[in-house]
Amino acid sequence: MNAPVSLPPKTPRPRRSAFTPARLGVYAFLVSVSAFFLLPLYVMVITSLKTGPEVREAILFAWPRTPQFGNWLEAWSTACISVACEGIQGGFWNSVRLVLPATALSVFLGALNGYALSFWRSKWGDLLFAILMLGAFVPFQVMIYPLVSWFRMGGFYNTYWAILLVHCIFGMPVLTLLFRNYYVSVPQELFKAARIDGGGFWRIFLQLMLPMATPMLIVATILQVTGIWNDYLFGLIFAGKDNYPMTVQLNNLVNTTFGERRYHIDMAATILTSLVPLAIYFFSGRWFVRGIAAGAVKG
Repeated sequence: MNAPVSLPPKTPRPRRSAFTPARLGVYAFLVSVSAFFLLPLYVMVITSLKTGPEVREAILFAWPRTPQFGNWLEAWSTACISVACEGIQGGFWNSVRLVLPATALSVFLGALNGYALSFWRSKWGDLLFAILMLGAFVPFQVMIYPLVSWFRMGGFYNTYWAILLVHCIFGMPVLTLLFRNYYVSVPQELFKAARIDGGGFWRIFLQLMLPMATPMLIVATILQVTGIWNDYLFGLIFAGKDNYPMTVQLNNLVNTTFGERRYHIDMAATILTSLVPLAIYFFSGRWFVRGIAAGAVKG
């Protein structure tokens, strides 16, 4: 019998240091960026829980002696905006009443446009896509005066329908780009097979393409909800006093000229206004990343 072949002893690999200059630089950068975004949020939260005398002590980072959660309730329901002491709850419900239909309508139309421009190609399809892309890069401030003039001529300026239409219009270019690039990455064979099976434009879109675009639907919904909720300028110009969103109500509360400045109530109102976008980013961030990776930047 042959003698067993002895293998040379394994040379232990040198241990890598846990604190290399490159790794320390990455950690320092991450800590700096986190502090840049989290410190203002920390100051807002602790200020919203302080009393008026504590705020006037001007100790910015000090934790409140006794957290005053009643500040949030006051900012919600009884804080005075001009001469009305109804808090910002009216603006919250105005924002909800605006965000839900505006998001649903703009996402649906963006998905429909992207589908039409990617599969149902016509002679004017490329031109329409170029116009939509141009609209994505034109500053919206340029279009405010013409829109105000057109809405006045139409008789619905400073109404709910005006602000709803504005958000749908300005969401179209980006949403069309996202859905078009996603649908371009779908194999053409699926579309051709559906056509052979007798599927028409709407049946293929509603039963095949739209369900396949679930990742992009999540991305588009997150973009529209946060964009519409955080908007201030369009709400101030187009919504009208009865339909002011929460951001406009917050500005009116913070900049009121009656009485003393109550920074703890202002911060509580700011936290309440930002809860919806914060919740979306905390609970839907991973879905946003998955949707982007699934095809938002393809094409």
